[in-house]
Amino acid sequence: MDKRAERGQATRDQLVEIATRLFAERGFDGTSIEAILEDAGVSRGSLYHHFANKEALFEAAFIAVEARIGEDTARASVGALDVIAGLRAGCLEWMRLAGDPVVQRVVLIDAPAVLGWERWRQFEEATALGMIKLAMQTAAAEGRIPPELSDVFAHMLLATVNEFALVIARSDDQAAAQRTAQAAVDELFARLLGA
Repeated sequence: MDKRAERGQATRDQLVEIATRLFAERGFDGTSIEAILEDAGVSRGSLYHHFANKEALFEAAFIAVEARIGEDTARASVGALDVIAGLRAGCLEWMRLAGDPVVQRVVLIDAPAVLGWERWRQFEEATALGMIKLAMQTAAAEGRIPPELSDVFAHMLLATVNEFALVIARSDDQAAAQRTAQAAVDELFARLLGA
């Protein structure tokens, strides 16, 4: 039974990996179930055993990309002098990741439309916003910001960096947009948190 479960998980992982690549290359609308099946070399029944429909497969791909973003931004903050320096490093990493075509297409462009803004926002609140809120609460406890503003500042920061990420994703000159966004993040941290 364990071997069967392992094979099932391997098939599911393969489908998510292939779907993520195809969604990034072609977009949600431009990616057919048939293309995913052909690339994966699995039957339609196998796909539908794991995913109810193309939207469910997209959600799994989105979650996988979000997990990678979370890992990369957390890794960027390792070794920071304090929680705000770590948050700044994570935000700067998010500006770098916004230039990644997979992140752009799956997370920034297609996810709000495919998942719906409310569902997309739920994921953001469960992941990025939670981390930012914790950092802002720490900053408040250290006297760096007024405690009553820690939640508002967390929402402001998430909205700001996500808007920068969208600007980068849609820019004709992404390298310039990334440089501008990174400079703006640095300035925001310096003015808002003295970091």
